[in-house]
Formats: sequence, C-alpha cells, structure tokens
Amino acid sequence: MEFSVFVAVLFAAVLHAGWNAVIRSGGDRFQGMLLLTFTQGVMALGMAVVVPLPDGIVWVWVLGSGLLHTIYKLFLSAAYQHGDLSRVYPISRGAAPMMVVLAGYFLLADTIEGKEYVGIGLIGVGVMMMVRGVFSSGESRRLLPLALGSALFTAGYLIVDGLGARVAMDATMFTAWLFIFDAMFFSVYSLVSRGAIVFKASRRAWSLGGFAGVLSLATYWIAVWAMTVAPIALVAAVRETSVLFALVIGVLVLKEKTGAPKILAALVIVSGIVVIRI
Repeated sequence: MEFSVFVAVLFAAVLHAGWNAVIRSGGDRFQGMLLLTFTQGVMALGMAVVVPLPDGIVWVWVLGSGLLHTIYKLFLSAAYQHGDLSRVYPISRGAAPMMVVLAGYFLLADTIEGKEYVGIGLIGVGVMMMVRGVFSSGESRRLLPLALGSALFTAGYLIVDGLGARVAMDATMFTAWLFIFDAMFFSVYSLVSRGAIVFKASRRAWSLGGFAGVLSLATYWIAVWAMTVAPIALVAAVRETSVLFALVIGVLVLKEKTGAPKILAALVIVSGIVVIRI
C-alpha cells in the first residue's frame, strides 16, 4: 500500500471513530443513525448530479451495497444500546478484517504478503481479548452478537464496495449511489418499524445526526477510493486504527470506564496495523 493511500485511510479512520462517538453519545441511537443516514442520502443526491449514472451491472453492485450498509447500521445502533463505544467499536471494527481476509482468500484476486497476514492475525487476537473483557467485566453480553453482526455486514459491504467500485471505475459515483439506496432502505425500515414520529427530533439531534453524516460520507468516500488502488483486505485492516481513536474518545470525551485489559486489547489491534505497514 502506497504511503499516500495509507495516510488517507488513516485520516478516514479518525473520522470514522468520530461519527461513531456522536451516535453513541445520543439518547436514541437508532434515531441518531437514521438522521445520519438521511443526511448522507441528501448529500449523496448532490454528488450524484455531477457524476455519471451507474451503468448496467453497476446498478446491482450499488443496490446490494446500500442494503448491506443498512443492515450493518441496524446491528451497530442496537449494539450501542447495550455497550460502550470503547467496547462495541473495537469488536465490530476489528472482527471485520478477519472476515474480509477469509472471504478474500476465495473471492478476491488481491495479493497479500505473509507479514500482512501476521498483522491481520494480531488484530484478531486483540478482538478476542476485547470479547473476553465483556465477560470478565460484567458488561451486557447482548452487545456481542450485535457487534459481531455489525462486523459481518461490514465485511460484506467492504468486499461488495471494493469490487463494485472497480467495476464502476468511479469511486465518487459509486459512493453517491450506495448512500442514496442506503438512505432509502433505512428510511423505509424506520417508517415501517417506528412510524413517521421517528423523524421528529430536536434541533440538536438533527445537528448531531447531520454532523455525523458528513463525517461518515467523507470517511467512506476515502475508503472506496482506496479500495480501487490498494488491496481491499489491507484497506479494511488499516481502517481499524480507528479502534484506538475510539478508545481515546470513549475514555476522555464520553467518560467510559476502562482498564489495562481493554487498553492492551486495543494496542494489540493497533500493533497488527503497524505490522501491516512496516
């Protein structure tokens, strides 16, 4: 992975941890995720008018991506109802590269070096340490299947988006349309499950949701672009440096409880990222 791509993905990781912190800090995480997704959709419509329309099979890729992003967000918002940012985020984000590598071995043509497998393995160890911490610290175990479900669909959309953007040959067009469909799917689900009242939110909630939406759209545009020029599994792994940023935000800003085991697990995850890069 070229240094400029690495730096761009690292910056995207900071933004990703930031929007997750905004959602976790809200009272109703589902509504916060809806406002984020709706904001993304509006911005994506603005992007779509200045780029070409998807052509042929690209429509299938963006439709599939939009659906996967919606399911991922449903799992993530539910996980945040049961656990802290500094616990849910490392599990959901750290497990995703494991799944991408496993699927990529069979589905992707990208070449991964031995040291990069070592790095991804370290990330996996760190995630397992985070999972163990749920049991040893007495936290709600409900967060585990939800966080891992989020990871599963994160892996799914990373593979679909990486391959789809390569087929589309236009990262901006692909990103715009996947978020348009994501907003459509999430909004319809929200209306069916909660009714129109779910859109009734305070000015502060809309402001936070909009801010998170801007961060989310920016971080994912960078990721989609990076996956067109670098191996998908490596982009997925480097994005997980956001685990460390989320831990810092959770402890210093959200005042979440922490301890040596949680910090050590996050550092093991980040050490995997370092091995990938050196």
